[in-house]
Amino acid sequence: MRIKELRSQKGMSQEFLAEESGLSLRTIQRIENNESNPTGESLKRLSNALNVNPDELIDWAIKEDKKYLTFLNLSALTFLFFPLLGILIPFILWTSKKGKIKNIDKLGSNLINFEIAWTILLFSIPFSWFLISKIGLLEKPTLSMIFIVIGVLYFINFALILLNTLRISNGKDIFYYPQIKFLR
Repeated sequence: MRIKELRSQKGMSQEFLAEESGLSLRTIQRIENNESNPTGESLKRLSNALNVNPDELIDWAIKEDKKYLTFLNLSALTFLFFPLLGILIPFILWTSKKGKIKNIDKLGSNLINFEIAWTILLFSIPFSWFLISKIGLLEKPTLSMIFIVIGVLYFINFALILLNTLRISNGKDIFYYPQIKFLR
């Protein structure tokens, strides 16, 4: 159990955790000292009080799996077939293992937030350019100009996915910019 560790990280006393969870102080002490295992209801109450996923309370639930993180990251390459797949496929993979693999929550949310922002840019830039040219602020875009802008956006997405795949395999933090924080 990771209850003691999580409680300490959040600066909570055993008494405060007992009060927040509705469990007795003695129950908290027994669980933290591995004298007893919490019931499903107790796990639920403790996870709510600690503001974590119930799986995060159990040591075995969170493991390191760089292969899955790499697979999740590379799944965003599906944007090459259709832009929305770059959001949908990683989202499905992320939610199926959310909270069960070390660093998956950060990778999943950052990757999906980036893919959402990228997709918005992909569709809005040519559309905005066309509207601005209609009112005379820019020259009317040629088809080749639009393809160049879209090509640059595709290259940036592709390059960031590959760069972050290397960073994952080397145990470094990932970074995806720009991104809009839709998911936390």
